[in-house]
Amino acid sequence: MGPDDATKRDDRGDPAPPDQPAPAVEHDRDRGEGELERTIGLVGGLAIGIGTMIGAGIFVFPGLAAESAGPAASLSFAIGAVVALLVALPLSELATAMPRSGGGYFFISRGLGTGPGAVIGIGLWLGLVFASAFYLVGLGSYAGQVFAEAGISLPVDPAVPLGVAFGVALTVLSVFGTENTASLQNAIVIVLLVILTLFLSYGSLDALGVFGTESTPERFLPPGGMVPVLRTAALVFTSYLGFAQVATVAGDITDPSRNLPLAMVGSVLVVGAFYVVTIFVATSAFGSARLGGFGETAMVEVARAFVGLPGALAIVVAGLLATFSSANASILSASRAVYAVSRDDLLPTSASRLNLRYGTPHVALGMAGGPIVVLAATGQVELLAEVASVLHLVMYGLVCVALIQLRRESPEWYTPSFRCPAGFLVAGLGTLASLSLIAFMQPASIGVGAAVMVAAYAWYRYYATDVELKGAF
Repeated sequence: MGPDDATKRDDRGDPAPPDQPAPAVEHDRDRGEGELERTIGLVGGLAIGIGTMIGAGIFVFPGLAAESAGPAASLSFAIGAVVALLVALPLSELATAMPRSGGGYFFISRGLGTGPGAVIGIGLWLGLVFASAFYLVGLGSYAGQVFAEAGISLPVDPAVPLGVAFGVALTVLSVFGTENTASLQNAIVIVLLVILTLFLSYGSLDALGVFGTESTPERFLPPGGMVPVLRTAALVFTSYLGFAQVATVAGDITDPSRNLPLAMVGSVLVVGAFYVVTIFVATSAFGSARLGGFGETAMVEVARAFVGLPGALAIVVAGLLATFSSANASILSASRAVYAVSRDDLLPTSASRLNLRYGTPHVALGMAGGPIVVLAATGQVELLAEVASVLHLVMYGLVCVALIQLRRESPEWYTPSFRCPAGFLVAGLGTLASLSLIAFMQPASIGVGAAVMVAAYAWYRYYATDVELKGAF
């Protein structure tokens, strides 16, 4: 119901008598009966997927990944892309069968039942909270680089304070409608892809000796062989969380049968190619050890090495846009996860209230934005990234299990318009790959992720054991 309609009805929902003034619009009275407007098309879906992924993989991780795995960090990113595709195809099938907000949570709760759904739903909310905080710290690092390029010396590292400030601003912006954030996202991603295509094309030709001096390749695999490569794949997998965030906002996407699978698979393929080329260019410019010493803004130094100050400034701008885009999309998706879980009575129903003026879940946005800002204030980049990956990888594994379960049971309502090719095999491999990658993460990250899931299950046992969600579609 739009705001105009709301002014024509009384508190019981009946039309207001014509001789009486219409009651004032009340923007927090939605009790979970409204629906989100479908305003995001294919371009918007691709923009959410690409925009979320490209920020971390290109502008935050190259230095950290090269320090750990050397030139083989490109293989780590490729492994991450394969795992993401193994999940994206089953996820696309489930999303076309159940095009609702909530993404993986919705599919698992309907396919496997309320208990797994509650653990994943709350885990998805908090996983996106960790991911958003990670992106915000990256955004703060690039914003701080602006001061460094201008020759302004600050008494403290501005990365964390600026990240917190951006977190507050983006949460408030999201309250005013997905049209605002989606339009902003589209513009940012288009500008970003243009800058990156030009930069990586030049860098590739330079690395191959067409413009400059051909670089001497390092040994591809690091000491220790594939183990550091797999550890790095686990670390950088956060770079691929964006494709699933498209499914998380499925309730906002137009023509979901066509646009959802295209947006998810397309965004993984596009971003995976960018990641591999980025590592090749970056390690060719400096070598892995030196690149690792530059930290989160290593790509600025790579650009400076190729084309001087103009290149460094261009990458600073691109890094700002990319990390801004990732944080923006993640905050939007985290709020939609809260909205979906609340609509299913696994959280208090007040969390799914809609602001009737803007059509956005303002309470859910607050429940996402608040903890995001707190976590961003810690500045723990690698821990935030890995905890986000742990929680998402568990969800991805169970998404694949849900597809297998639904195909075996074949309920009457399960009629996806897109079917994953070799569905049982792909879903089985997706489950195995997702859960195996967790084993290569830091014990602290695994511990925090496990604690979140245990707490989510305890909440389910306390609050929602009488809720039945399996097959409720």
